[in-house]
Amino acid sequence: MREEGARRTARVAWIVALALTLGAVPAWARDPTPKRLAKAIDAIISRPDFAPAFWGIEVRSLATGRTLYARNAEKAFRPASNMKLVTTAAALDAFGPDARIRTTVETAGRLDGLGRILGDVYLVGRGDPNLSARFTPGRPTAAFEEMADAMSAAGIRRIEGRVIGHEGAFTGDRRGEDWTWEDLAWGYGAEVSALSFADNLVEATLKPGERVGDPAVLDVVPDTGCVTVASSVTTGEVATARESAAPADGGDDVSLEREPGSNDVRLTGRLPLGGGWDGRLAVSDPARCAAAAFRAVLESRGIRVMGGLATSRRPLPEGSRALAAHEGPSMAEMVRVVNKESQNLHAETLLRLVGLKVKGEGSAAKGHEAVAEMAKRLGVPDTGWGLTDGSGLARTNLLTPRGLVALLQAVDRQPYAAAFRDSLPVAGVDGTLEKRMRGTAAERRVTAKTGTLRLANALAGYVTTERGERLAFAIVVNNHVGRSREAAMAIDAVAAALAAAR
Repeated sequence: MREEGARRTARVAWIVALALTLGAVPAWARDPTPKRLAKAIDAIISRPDFAPAFWGIEVRSLATGRTLYARNAEKAFRPASNMKLVTTAAALDAFGPDARIRTTVETAGRLDGLGRILGDVYLVGRGDPNLSARFTPGRPTAAFEEMADAMSAAGIRRIEGRVIGHEGAFTGDRRGEDWTWEDLAWGYGAEVSALSFADNLVEATLKPGERVGDPAVLDVVPDTGCVTVASSVTTGEVATARESAAPADGGDDVSLEREPGSNDVRLTGRLPLGGGWDGRLAVSDPARCAAAAFRAVLESRGIRVMGGLATSRRPLPEGSRALAAHEGPSMAEMVRVVNKESQNLHAETLLRLVGLKVKGEGSAAKGHEAVAEMAKRLGVPDTGWGLTDGSGLARTNLLTPRGLVALLQAVDRQPYAAAFRDSLPVAGVDGTLEKRMRGTAAERRVTAKTGTLRLANALAGYVTTERGERLAFAIVVNNHVGRSREAAMAIDAVAAALAAAR
């Protein structure tokens, strides 16, 4: 075990040393000619540790269209979250960067002149995934408050019917195709709905009690009652040094039990003094959760709701009219959330919005049809592509490095190019690249989308070389059986080599 640990340390140390060296890169790696660049890249990916892995890379000059490096560029790879590049490009192409999605409160019931609505009220979602605290820190129900205040100002004091969460803009299963049961329990696999609230998840945290044997302290945010979390976790002894060094999801003895499709969660086990546990738990039936949160806001504004809660995908009743509305963020801002944060739910929402806009149906299948039409129109070769979802969570997605680079090149010529580029994480600065490539030639020069799944790592986007040339690139590695961190560091070293070219 010590020898294996030493070998792993040596592998990581080699990659770290290479990445740091590329901050002051040798002359042979600075030459941008394909032959010299190939030497730099091959030195990184040809390590014996990567022998079982499958690499796909393409690098292309945006100014000349010249391919500077290619390896297995026409082969199909699992792209992980690089799939979001396709989805966000399609969203900007279909809507433009300034489009906004409206959420409304509507009714077909009669207003009796006494402040009463004689009928049901519909909270109508049309695909805005940002009904949350993302743009209003500390106020997850800010959009609901805005609409409830408008209703109150109009003199509404009582709703005789129900509050119905309407999610009819989207069709099909709320779960992504080929997602695992494990995915569906957690926030990164949250159900997709045209009416979403707080990213369709709650965050549960556990802190140890004051003494060994005390119950652990549970907190759930937002506490809407949508998810019931029961805990029997107790406080244990102080963690050993070995336990403290373990990952957050493995350094404790907390287990989660949850039936598929259920909002009842049970936490069991022990939490050591000085430790902690947190989990982002997906909400089942998110439209109902949104309706419940909106009803609570109505009640807090003095608007009594006499009926219950329900959800619907059926067409709104004839004669429905809007009582209040909320304008969501711009499409440019929505795309930025997807790519900077690698937000799966939002990516899946955008895919369905594209289907609704282009093909008249808010489904993943129609979204993929629209993507194919975009690729053809922009001259992007999609041979070898296999699109299962919009986020990259599905393990059966397939993209080619050549297709990804062609997409990046084509988008860079579109009117929405700036919005697309601005949505990508910047190396060493923000998003999922905030802590990567610092101190190398790639810092602030690489803007790219990351991708991470079990046995799949990727990075694709743009780099400005030290001599000022802009390149589009895609780097994907599949079937690396070592630590994911090792693959990511090798990818970063390749990106640094591109940035260092003069």
